Amino acid sequence: MKEIAIRPATPADFDAMWAVHEELIASGDTLYFPEDITREACLAYWFGPGVASLVAILNGERLLGMYRLLPAQPGRGAHVASAFFVVSPAAQGIGVGKLLGADCLRAARQAGYLAVQLDFVISSNVAAVLLWKRLGFQVAGTLPGAYRHPQLGYVDAYLMVQLLNDRAHWPE
Repeated sequence: MKEIAIRPATPADFDAMWAVHEELIASGDTLYFPEDITREACLAYWFGPGVASLVAILNGERLLGMYRLLPAQPGRGAHVASAFFVVSPAAQGIGVGKLLGADCLRAARQAGYLAVQLDFVISSNVAAVLLWKRLGFQVAGTLPGAYRHPQLGYVDAYLMVQLLNDRAHWPE
């Protein structure tokens, strides 16, 4: 029986995280990172100060995907979380993104965030856009031509947001 566990990422996970990043960056379809991003820069992105990174692991050994969660802004914007997700190409289409998204929403509520934003969802990544909508996110804004897709040219990117509870119940 296959079991997928979501747990905090550790530095021991980074080799597998880096391998997924390299594969997705090379494809150019879904990640906005530069093609020449260094291993060190990627490590800092996932394990930097204030970043909560979690991984989805199959049967205790194979990394399927990951997400990071941190305040969208410091100070007066810290009640909104910013989240970013990556699913290994070998694990796409089997529900890993949905598991990671649901876990992220749970973790964000538990951490006291009032909303979660996805800063840069590439519009041509239709599976991701549909997933986030199914999980309750809405397009809050469109960044026209913000992503240079290797085959499609300049495509839009979306800012997607989900309020974690009714704003009428937010603290003063």
